[in-house]
Amino acid sequence: MIVGLIVNPIAGMGGRVALKGTDGVVEEAIKRGAKPVALDFTKLFLNELSHYDVDVKFLTGHDGLGEDALKEFSFPYKVIKHREIKYREISGVKIPDTTKEDTKTLARLMKDKVDILLFAGGDGTARDIYEAIDKEKPILGIPTGVKMFSGVFATSPEDAAKLLVAFAKGNAKLVEREILDLDENAYRHDEVKAKLYGKALTPYVETLVQGAKETIPLDEEEELDAIVEAIVEELEDGVYFLGAGSTIKKLKDMLGIDGTLLGVDIVEIKNGKAKLLVKDAQEKDLLEYIHRNPKIIVTVVGGLNFLFGRGNQQFSPEVLRYIPKENIIVVATPSKVKGAIRVYTGDREVDERLKGYIKVRISPWAERIVKVI
Repeated sequence: MIVGLIVNPIAGMGGRVALKGTDGVVEEAIKRGAKPVALDFTKLFLNELSHYDVDVKFLTGHDGLGEDALKEFSFPYKVIKHREIKYREISGVKIPDTTKEDTKTLARLMKDKVDILLFAGGDGTARDIYEAIDKEKPILGIPTGVKMFSGVFATSPEDAAKLLVAFAKGNAKLVEREILDLDENAYRHDEVKAKLYGKALTPYVETLVQGAKETIPLDEEEELDAIVEAIVEELEDGVYFLGAGSTIKKLKDMLGIDGTLLGVDIVEIKNGKAKLLVKDAQEKDLLEYIHRNPKIIVTVVGGLNFLFGRGNQQFSPEVLRYIPKENIIVVATPSKVKGAIRVYTGDREVDERLKGYIKVRISPWAERIVKVI
């Protein structure tokens, strides 16, 4: 089987530094301390794939567009060099000077030569691939971006490898899945402007592919208000890391703080009153308050069923390894908790510690014990 592999080398860099994406802000991300992550996640995919007996040959982009990951493994591969890629150095970090046109060009050059096209990136990369090849070949996303709301992503790089093996052996059916993308500039200003760009063909095994982003049903809004109000009344004095999303924004509003809708905020509760310590916090801000034994309040991303790893990468492995599981408060309406919920930070030790079971507050008076995988 011939597999196309395209890596977006800057994907995911804006996550831990609270930029909610990387398109157009890579320099700012690096100035805030961001490092490239897409190559490392691609290597996790290739490492997992190396454990299976499957006959795969790759066609990939040169240097940081795929070659740099493959050259560390024994898979046969051929490189497409569509143009000369220059590198630039920003604050000591070298990145290739690439754009979405490189992704689209590589996709077009590969589509007639491969059986399936894999890409490492986020929703923007998924959209670029789809615009280049439509439904001419199946595609599969290795999740390395900040926001990954489309239905063409595997739940993790390792699951992308398992799904590719299933596809190679004829054990994964092809289905049409949504390509969604958000306006990143609006997203950074707490506006969710999502658009459906189409549906792409992707291999599907239920346990290995994530769902697409869903919103809270209107008939659950009042129930959510009651849940959040009950939690606010129960909060003890201390420091809290309040996660992203409309559910936690309701809690921020009830606390009377000017918190973000799509970012992580640090709040102190003292004598029943809330004080905003850091608005739209980065990973480094959270680490500065770790010594205060903080609690995290988060929700489940509707449709995706993720607790950590989608849109809240500020909760990095470095942060989560210091937070006891009992200090994580999960709030969600019943419709958001469909079976098990997922965590994926890229750090196996941290992920394993979070797995098992966790309490999810689903009503003002009830919790549900939910499996974390």
